[in-house]
Amino acid sequence: MVSATDNIVVEAVGLTKIFKDFWGRPKARAVNNIDFNIRQGQIFGLLGPNGSGKSTTVKMILGLLYPNRGMLKVFGEEPRDVDMKSRIGYLPEETYLYKYLTAMETLDFFGALFGLSEEKRRERSVQLLDMVGLSHAVNRPVGEFSKGMARRIGLAQALINDPDLVILDEPTSGLDPIGCREVKDVIRLLASRGKTVILCSHLLADVQDVCDEVAILYGGKVRASGELQEILKEEDKTRIISPRLNEASVAELKSWLSAHGVREVEQVQVDHPNRDLEEFFLDVVRQAQEQSLDTAGAQAGGEVPAYLMAGEDGPAQAKRGKAVLDALRRPEEIKPAKPEEATPKAEAQVDLDRLQKLGAEPEAAKPEEPSAAQVEDEAAAKAREEANLRLSKLKSKE
Repeated sequence: MVSATDNIVVEAVGLTKIFKDFWGRPKARAVNNIDFNIRQGQIFGLLGPNGSGKSTTVKMILGLLYPNRGMLKVFGEEPRDVDMKSRIGYLPEETYLYKYLTAMETLDFFGALFGLSEEKRRERSVQLLDMVGLSHAVNRPVGEFSKGMARRIGLAQALINDPDLVILDEPTSGLDPIGCREVKDVIRLLASRGKTVILCSHLLADVQDVCDEVAILYGGKVRASGELQEILKEEDKTRIISPRLNEASVAELKSWLSAHGVREVEQVQVDHPNRDLEEFFLDVVRQAQEQSLDTAGAQAGGEVPAYLMAGEDGPAQAKRGKAVLDALRRPEEIKPAKPEEATPKAEAQVDLDRLQKLGAEPEAAKPEEPSAAQVEDEAAAKAREEANLRLSKLKSKE
């Protein structure tokens, strides 16, 4: 029989951390007697203002700091256990990288720390760089990266060892909305595979999008915790979403509500819902990408590596992982089938649908413009012809 505690990944009871001064006197009580459990497959949000104890708690989970009192277990072991650390992936708040290493060398270095073979390091590095949208910058030193690009390579290094526990501290800081959406999709996918994710972020909209449960710290104590949907639910209100109503229908609805016991009908709000700004932004960018417009910035990420979707369990679980990822995305975000998997008729229909979405008519195929090298060769050939013609005229005069 499986115990209810068998799926607990992180367990803290009475966890306390006190920082002391040079003389050993208590200086700051960073974490003050907190309790929490984080289960397998859960996305757990650790929230709070600056100085509330989040980073100290994370460092104790990683074994970088030792608690003064209380009990803390990770995978049932003490956090200082070295072998257990190979099951953890960590993205710190600030991305610390060796600035003279390239993106590929950086991932190879971290993969070597986990004892991965050279072949596996190479394979995973290529897949991860494609996933985070840096496949075009594999040979650039990471010291030249912008903050957003550094966060992308940081996320890749946190996943190189296919960890069972992923700790992400401000993972979307510095990322554009496209990168934020991709990171959230990856977090959901990891949870669907039974991975456990601890998310620390000041961007509460991102937390609300992905987290199952949260704990809010203040002054080193847990001030509120629980399942996100439950603690955010407003029990004293009811929301109804319907197709567009005309003024007569709205007046009739208010009269019906008044007749059924709603006393303050003037507080009933009937308006048009707004689109989510993130969804609108992604729609605009998606249309620009479909027009193949050039950009010098970070590119949209590619496919999630197969080992993150299936691990060592084979292609069947990989298909399930891809199905989960496709379900997380909006239908128009799912990439079309590869050329070898799609028929010419299907490809033509995809192109036609894209053109109709952009409000354009299909145009006849235009001849390809000659390259600069071809133009230069033609000019040289023409010059030789003119020179030969002049030379023949001179010889005829002689």
